[in-house]
Amino acid sequence: MAGRGFSSKRSAKILKMKNVLVVDVGGSHVKVYLTGHVKAEIDSGPLLTAQDMVSGVKGLTQGWRYQKVSLGYPGPVLHNRPIAEPHNLGAGWVGFDYAGAFGRPVKVINDAAMQALGSYRGRKMLFLGFGTGLGSALVVNGLVEPMELGHLPYLKKTYEDYVGLRGLKKLGKKKWRKVCKDVIVQLTNALEPEEVVIGGGNAVHFAKLPAHCRLGTNANAFLGGVRLWQKHR
Repeated sequence: MAGRGFSSKRSAKILKMKNVLVVDVGGSHVKVYLTGHVKAEIDSGPLLTAQDMVSGVKGLTQGWRYQKVSLGYPGPVLHNRPIAEPHNLGAGWVGFDYAGAFGRPVKVINDAAMQALGSYRGRKMLFLGFGTGLGSALVVNGLVEPMELGHLPYLKKTYEDYVGLRGLKKLGKKKWRKVCKDVIVQLTNALEPEEVVIGGGNAVHFAKLPAHCRLGTNANAFLGGVRLWQKHR
């Protein structure tokens, strides 16, 4: 996956590809995208299984024409397959035949890594996704490396317990923002990226971003899903 930076012109051209269905699986919603159609979503949650997800997406996209599928998965992925069940969804994701269920070739990637790939502009970039949990990925010279930083110890629990949705509800926005800033600074000091992209559904709650950070968008996840199928990145 080694490659170069991405210009806005090239990114716009990539997003015009009409043959890639991008599925972004989150703890609250499953979002789908295909150029030429309005972005759509179905509800997610702790009971959602892999089969439920596929059935819901296929029902939602009836009449859409696509040849390939990119699947952003909320957990570790190795050799195009999930290797652990998701923390915030139902069971049955590991070992599931995604290509067979969709009837199309499928590329599976960690959801944070997919959004990181879509956010990438060059050099060394850290992506942190503040959503149901804490997604993370590092991109260096076009090579994306998914990470599971959210499950590392932090204070009395883990990073995810404090800056994920549970932490936001427990701490309230003001304290949550303070903890998030501390986490961003800690991870930035440890990994030394040249740029940090802040994404995820709860990124909207940041009043001000720390230095060397920029705000990502959900559209970057869809761009990353399309970029997965590019031969030269």
